[in-house]
Amino acid sequence: MTENIRMGIDLGGTKIEGVILAGSPDTFEILARRRVPTEAAGGYNHIVDRVTGFIRQLADEFELATPIPVGVGMPGSLTRDGRVKNSNTVCLNGTQFRKDVSQVLGQPLPFANDANCFALAEATMGAGNGYALVFGVIMGTGVGGGIVYQGTLWEGGQSLAGEWGHMILWPNSDQECYCGQRGCVETYLAGPCVEKRYREATSTSCTLATIIEKYSRREQPATEHVSNWLDNYGRALANVINVLDPDIIVLGGGLSNAAPLYDEGRAAVARYVFNNELLTPIVPNQLGDSAGVLGAALLVS
Repeated sequence: MTENIRMGIDLGGTKIEGVILAGSPDTFEILARRRVPTEAAGGYNHIVDRVTGFIRQLADEFELATPIPVGVGMPGSLTRDGRVKNSNTVCLNGTQFRKDVSQVLGQPLPFANDANCFALAEATMGAGNGYALVFGVIMGTGVGGGIVYQGTLWEGGQSLAGEWGHMILWPNSDQECYCGQRGCVETYLAGPCVEKRYREATSTSCTLATIIEKYSRREQPATEHVSNWLDNYGRALANVINVLDPDIIVLGGGLSNAAPLYDEGRAAVARYVFNNELLTPIVPNQLGDSAGVLGAALLVS
């Protein structure tokens, strides 16, 4: 199968991943998957060189006719004048990264937020396949999301669609978010934030996975911390359901492996949703860490 060749690039803070796909969404074949270090410490121009060089390297390695259709997923969103904002690869913020990469390659490239790429892949090829309205959730070092309706990514007029991590969960909170607000969902659900509160309360450093393991044995104070985490998860996701009412929610990111999200966590969502029952499936992803780069390839029409 060599028809309908396309490439996806997933730009992360530590690695750049590339995939080459052939075929249609129903019959895609992964021809290649490669990773190289981002080398973000080299600065903005170096990252542009790394991304464009990697795309050319993949095309040359597989003797692909150029320009090959390429979609790119990356952290952050755009200002009205096309500048990157809210990227955790901070040297990209304020730059015309998308425009610069396209100009170097001499071709237009579709770009999307990495959470949107996750949602698109899972809606098309993964756990959300066959559902009309899919909400893809990323929970890990941060909290993000993406919306896909009838196979089409919905980014919104300001590229903010799906950003549930920056809904204000607790308005009078002392938890300050990097976005400048206080009480954002991300400050209560993201792994590092939960670990920080646990460390402050116990003078003990533990990963969230370890805290959850202690919770499974009903050890205090882990039980209290995880119960609070799950309750905040329930409040936050119920708000999403009340507004969007998706046909399915697919969880991704490192925390999607936490078993309590699918039983106690689901019960917490049910407590707060504006209905007398919770019908929305809340399921783990099927594509694992492939989802982002596959979603980037799917950006190509």
